[in-house]
Amino acid sequence: MILMVLVESGLLKEATAHPCGRTFLSALIELVPCTLSVVPFSTLSPNEPCCTAIKTLGQPCLCVIANGPSIPGVDHTLALQLPGKCSANFPPCN
Repeated sequence: MILMVLVESGLLKEATAHPCGRTFLSALIELVPCTLSVVPFSTLSPNEPCCTAIKTLGQPCLCVIANGPSIPGVDHTLALQLPGKCSANFPPCN
């Protein structure tokens, strides 16, 4: 289902590397464990696999995603709260 959303939104067309060393799509795929925590109106805290992905990706990749195109089915505000909820104290994105 997530792959279908990516295809429909045109995110699969993104193939160039970003400063984080990953493409937008590959960084986004790493965050699949966070899906239930960022759907609109979710009250679920991020699980351990989600927090591990957040910390592994690091601030540069998270900023690429945060500053990228909107992602259908993802509450942007909830997504921006994930690093704090996972105790990953990254500086804010530009």
